[in-house]
Amino acid sequence: MQNEVVSREEWLEARRALLAREKEATRLRDSLNAARLALPWVKVDKDYVFESPEGKKSLADLFDGRSQLLIYHFMLGPNWDAGCTGCSFLSDHVDGALPHLNHHDVTWVTVSRAPLDKIAAYKRRMGWTFPWVSSFGSDFNFDYHVSFSPEDLAKDKVFYNFTPMEPANAHDELPGLSAFYRNDKGEVFHTYSSYARGPEELIGTLMILDRAPKGRNEDSTMNFVRRHDEYEEAQKTASCCH
Repeated sequence: MQNEVVSREEWLEARRALLAREKEATRLRDSLNAARLALPWVKVDKDYVFESPEGKKSLADLFDGRSQLLIYHFMLGPNWDAGCTGCSFLSDHVDGALPHLNHHDVTWVTVSRAPLDKIAAYKRRMGWTFPWVSSFGSDFNFDYHVSFSPEDLAKDKVFYNFTPMEPANAHDELPGLSAFYRNDKGEVFHTYSSYARGPEELIGTLMILDRAPKGRNEDSTMNFVRRHDEYEEAQKTASCCH
């Protein structure tokens, strides 16, 4: 289906009207960013232990000498054969940002409940270099409401995205992003978390597609996405020759 075709003058009028809305959205985003920075913090008193290629690490160790830490809760459970497609899509955008984040006193770490060997194998498959640790055996994923036990999923409701939700809409693993601050005393504070579509702006490809003539061209949220090494396979499957 093709959009209406108009004269250049009519297009400019419509584009200027949209520009006014885009500027309004930019101002709203600036306001939201300011409100996010103004959120109160919660001190993290619980000891969490993560498995890393360098050995066991505490939450404070994950900062790697910086004062700010962003943790991406990647959906890769202990019994999963591969990482979540959507989480993989987001993670494809991380490596290029690492030097800029690190220079700005921010450390990025990905956390999953899968054992370290399974994480390492999937990381090699995807060709990523960002830090990725395992929280297997820790309460971390459960405390930050991105992992759910069979007992959790058997209840009337589970708590995700700050809201009780039907277990039928949940999963044993769900995505999210959490932010932490470490002060000069070594104290760690939880400052922010975002779930579901909250971290969507981190996915630069989606922001680019939003400017393309057909946009995301999706039937449901990100239904077009594949792991980056699976697109050729998907195209072959869709071919009339197969």
